[in-house]
Amino acid sequence: MPGLDDSTLTRALYSTDASLYRVVPRGVTHPPTVAELEAVVDAVRSAHIPLTTRGAGTSCAGNAVGPGVVVDVARHLTKIHAIDAEACTATVDPGVVQDVLSRAAQQVGLRYGPDPSTFTRCTIGGMIGNNACGPRALGYGRSSDNVVALDVITGTGERLTLDSRADLTASDSPTLRALHDLVMANLGTIRTQFGTFSRQVSGYSLEWLLPENGFDVAKFLAGSEGTLAVITRATVRLVADAPYKTMLALGYPTMPDAADAMPAILPFSPTAVEGMDRRIVDVVSRTLGADAVPRLPEGDGWVFVELTDTDPDRLAERARGLLAASGCLDGEVVDDLVVAAALWKIRADGAGLAGVSLDRPAHAGWEDAAVPPAKLGPYLRDFDALLRKHELQGLPYGHFGDGCVHCRIDFPLVQVADGPARYRAFIEEAADLAASYGGSMSGEHGDGRARSELLPRMYSDEALALFSQVKAIFDPENLLNPGVLVDPAPFDADLRAPGMRRSPLFRTHRQFVDDVHRCTGVGKCVASTRSNVMCPSWQATREEKDSTRGRARILQEMVNGTLVTDGWRSAEVHEALDLCLSCKGCSRDCPTGTDMAAYKSRVQYEAFKGRLRPRDHYTMGWLPMWGRLVSSNPVLPKLMNLVMQTPGINNVLKLVAGIDQHRGMPRFAAGSNRAAVRATTRRRTGTKGEVVLWVDSFGDAFEGDHIAATAAVLIDTGWTPRLLERKACCGLTWITTGQLDGAVKELRNATDVLHGYAARGVRIVGTEPSCIAVWRSDALELVHDDPRVAEVAAHVVTLAEFLATDEDFTMPDLAGHTVVAQPHCHEASVMGWAAEARLLAASGANVVKVNGCCGLAGNHGMIAGHYDFSVKVFETNLGPALDAAGDAIVLADGFSCRTQLQDLQARQALTFAELIVAHA
Repeated sequence: MPGLDDSTLTRALYSTDASLYRVVPRGVTHPPTVAELEAVVDAVRSAHIPLTTRGAGTSCAGNAVGPGVVVDVARHLTKIHAIDAEACTATVDPGVVQDVLSRAAQQVGLRYGPDPSTFTRCTIGGMIGNNACGPRALGYGRSSDNVVALDVITGTGERLTLDSRADLTASDSPTLRALHDLVMANLGTIRTQFGTFSRQVSGYSLEWLLPENGFDVAKFLAGSEGTLAVITRATVRLVADAPYKTMLALGYPTMPDAADAMPAILPFSPTAVEGMDRRIVDVVSRTLGADAVPRLPEGDGWVFVELTDTDPDRLAERARGLLAASGCLDGEVVDDLVVAAALWKIRADGAGLAGVSLDRPAHAGWEDAAVPPAKLGPYLRDFDALLRKHELQGLPYGHFGDGCVHCRIDFPLVQVADGPARYRAFIEEAADLAASYGGSMSGEHGDGRARSELLPRMYSDEALALFSQVKAIFDPENLLNPGVLVDPAPFDADLRAPGMRRSPLFRTHRQFVDDVHRCTGVGKCVASTRSNVMCPSWQATREEKDSTRGRARILQEMVNGTLVTDGWRSAEVHEALDLCLSCKGCSRDCPTGTDMAAYKSRVQYEAFKGRLRPRDHYTMGWLPMWGRLVSSNPVLPKLMNLVMQTPGINNVLKLVAGIDQHRGMPRFAAGSNRAAVRATTRRRTGTKGEVVLWVDSFGDAFEGDHIAATAAVLIDTGWTPRLLERKACCGLTWITTGQLDGAVKELRNATDVLHGYAARGVRIVGTEPSCIAVWRSDALELVHDDPRVAEVAAHVVTLAEFLATDEDFTMPDLAGHTVVAQPHCHEASVMGWAAEARLLAASGANVVKVNGCCGLAGNHGMIAGHYDFSVKVFETNLGPALDAAGDAIVLADGFSCRTQLQDLQARQALTFAELIVAHA
């Protein structure tokens, strides 16, 4: 079969999507061309092997997993063939990402309408397969509404071009003739049971085949979830955003009360109507801080409404009319774009946090039921009562204008032995409840493995028989995505989470097992564009194994133990973790709080416990110790610098140390920088009090002026810096190489040294952001038995954080200067970069903030074999930013960031302290 990868690693990567389900495929293929995609379909048909087509793998219902061959169209089939501005259409490969298409269409003033929350990675083929929607489907339609034409291959191997604008009733295609005859013989069933409201996504959308709808087979295939045909090309409708937009925020006593207002709101033709209640707001406030929640109208349930128009006066009149008709307790038209963005962000952030904010993990499974909007209020009241009856918690929110409710629920799938049985009991009652309101099991995610078994609860026997007959016409051998929609698998079969209980690690390493299962597969780490740090390795390679999600899947399979079988030492685990930069970006950017850097450290610790480690673990992993040793003798720094710059000897040293031959070596300082600066500042006292200047091991041992610059800034602002006489290493290099016992030892010593200052309320200004980040994250977990650690962590700050609280401090004037700033990954991910941003804005500088990693990532880019990858990471963000900025000032507080810049571009970057001193 063309390009089939049946390795254990790849099969593990594709054994699940963003759902509850785990189905290990026979193999995976990534066809590079449509011709090869067609060849794969023909090959599986000939061999009678099932086939499941997969886009971004963000399906919440198990639509994108299968036991046969999984065809990943997202890697190569990503071409936009044409954008026709006049016809408002685009023709694309199935693997084109929604956001990529929308950005391309923006060049001609258009966009693709449906916008699910995964728009930065979901593919057009996947969206059509699931009939995806999103909040603005109310205004722009579902994916099915936006299909113009499809090229497909059916399960019989027939190639079809299906154009919504063409009359297909007289087609000579055997498939289309049989389909047309079936429809004409069942008009009554189709007219009474299908297309009853906009979010009736469950089942096959047979209403599109009615004569009055033009026998539109292309639109009918939307939502068929790859069970009838494989899409090879799609032509979709594009829309133009109206030039004027406004928002209304409406408050009601409760969320069901807010839902009751839908009949009053919808006649005003809103583009989006989103609902939520106090539970979501509290989650956002608790997780992201009170500042993340602007003032809301009075009440405990809210509706956010978006109106658009081509005429500003008419828009204002519509907004006033809607506000008056809404029956809200309190409400307002939000004209301020900043406030409007902050309000919409509550809804977006709340959706991301809903799955991780309850007392136990919350899951998909019943996450997108829909009812006619006029019935939404009563449905929500009954749904809340059902949750209480089953002693479950969930955070409902959703597309209220369409009657679609999202809710991740804390099903006890792992916590108790009868968890799956309790899951089934709730789902069956929830399905009956939705059906009793004339609703749909799914409102936009599709049925998949999660809801296909439930279709008899909303459809008659006659309708179900039609589904089977349609399947027999398109895919008589049931090879396309079997177990979905027709002849479904039980919805409690193949659940991934209950398998955790059978793992030996569940008993010995329960916290680790729970942690690696935080990843639900929503795939923010594989987004087409980057706005933060996560995930630099995926951005560089575009390989699933190099994404946070991919690594989590391999670790989950390691826990499961039936596919990845060698535990901590499994080759698949170490291959997946090899290019993880331990940037900690996922700990902040991932909606589920996955912390792959911490998991990698734990795997390395367990895998090498009592065994010989890789050479670089002893060299770079112990670098602070070697640095102290060299600095302790006045002869050694010069000798080491000479040796490391001598050809031949240099190469042998790198080989022995496990360092890549392409790498330059940083130069040792003449002695301890900490001791030198302490000597020059011993008699300098300020009027504002004492502050500890905590020098990191790298800044102490290697050449650089930033320690002296930091001391100078503190002195100039009236403070008395105290430099420690005893070593206080945070253990970072031990952490990143998985030597956790050594890291704990270093952290306990550092706590002994620093706690006395923290206990007196003295702030501790660190010189290396990655070391400060250790106190704010890893230290709290590794040394959780010592309450002093949290006290130290609360007092350790960056220079910018310290200066931002000093009302007397003023940044130098940097107007006219461009500053390209590369925040260290750990700082951006753990502390954030708000203090630096605020101070630089006050300076008047034109700041270009680089998102992502520099590529060195501490010792990672120094390791033999990692050089080319390190350069590739550098070239994804930082390199292009520097090329575009010319001779701009380069700001990098991280030692590894400055080393990478020097190594790859011979550019001298400044720390924040050096920037201030240079322009004072």
